[in-house]
Amino acid sequence: MSIDALKTALPDYAKDLKLNLSNVVATPGLTPQQLWGAALVSALASRNATVIKAINAAAGEHLSDDAVRAAKTAAALMGMNNIYYRFVHLASEKEYSTMPAKLRMNAIANPCVDHLDFELWSLAVSAINGCGMCIDSHEQVVAKKGATKEMVQNVIRIASVIHAVAVTLDAEEKLAA
Repeated sequence: MSIDALKTALPDYAKDLKLNLSNVVATPGLTPQQLWGAALVSALASRNATVIKAINAAAGEHLSDDAVRAAKTAAALMGMNNIYYRFVHLASEKEYSTMPAKLRMNAIANPCVDHLDFELWSLAVSAINGCGMCIDSHEQVVAKKGATKEMVQNVIRIASVIHAVAVTLDAEEKLAA
């Protein structure tokens, strides 16, 4: 499935999403790897099979095998970390923030792609999963690695549009069932 087929799958009431999807996959200010990696991790984090297949197919034209694997790694690790650190952040008991996480995250140290790209992708997933601690942490890291505010905003725009497309298709699939 292509991006055009994904737009066609959206219902008429989601016309703005169709337009936004066209715009975010042509976002300036990001490298193709940053853009398509952000799109892929956002699709994975949003969990809709139709969106995942379409974005994976489109991203495959722009990403190396290592970049695809790194994007999958970012989505997997943030799926774990975002739950853990969101709990730590939201729990009234502050002692949890002093306890070691004891979660294996070795892939973050050597993601097989530029660290800036991996951190941007981790930021996108953290935004989708709503983890404030992770958002702050990854935003600070990408800023230190040279990302502009526009780059961060663009990655979050990609995440928000792809997530909205996934939510809309999920709803339509459930209504049709």
